[in-house]
Amino acid sequence: MLIFILLIVSYLLGAIPAGLWVGKIFFKKNLHDYGSGNTGTTNTFRILGIKAGIAVFMFDLLKGTLATLLPLFFHVHGISPLIFGLIAVLGHTFSIFDHFKGGKAVATSGGVVLGFSPLFLLYLLLVFLIVLFLFSMISLSSIAAAIAAIIGILIFPSINFILPNYDLLFSIIIFVLAIIIIVRHKSNIKRIKNHTESLVPFGFNLSKQIKK
Repeated sequence: MLIFILLIVSYLLGAIPAGLWVGKIFFKKNLHDYGSGNTGTTNTFRILGIKAGIAVFMFDLLKGTLATLLPLFFHVHGISPLIFGLIAVLGHTFSIFDHFKGGKAVATSGGVVLGFSPLFLLYLLLVFLIVLFLFSMISLSSIAAAIAAIIGILIFPSINFILPNYDLLFSIIIFVLAIIIIVRHKSNIKRIKNHTESLVPFGFNLSKQIKK
């Protein structure tokens, strides 16, 4: 019964649409009506500004971490903490508080990894920042980090780097999270191909997206 309750809590925690609520409460703006229409970190930064973006990013990140740590806090055994983290990501992506809409799962997935393997998250963050600096696109950086995660779970255990051994469940969860992130960026991928994707105001823009 406790496991079931904590799974529900994980979903509800992940489902909290921080960007949507911050926009409505403090800025009188519905993020669905602006920019990409997404309620995640990137659109929050773009529409509501740096302070709101940082606040939403931290909340979305830490709700993934908190969900992953819930079974440890309540001394629950017999089920991996990663399951709770995955449920939180699904809550974030399909939020009951937002007509089952949601963000693109990047920050919350990062929070799950932070709660289970901080060094692996550091590797993904490094990939994210390098791609961001070279191509000036948060979307492409997120996709690259997702792909890097899949590569990491396949290669790192064999060379005893960051991941000391193959963990089947960790590998499956990381693969699922990566696929969710990539699929949720379908529209971004189309814009990248058309050279019309939104850019951050720094970096080399190596793919030559058209600046707006």
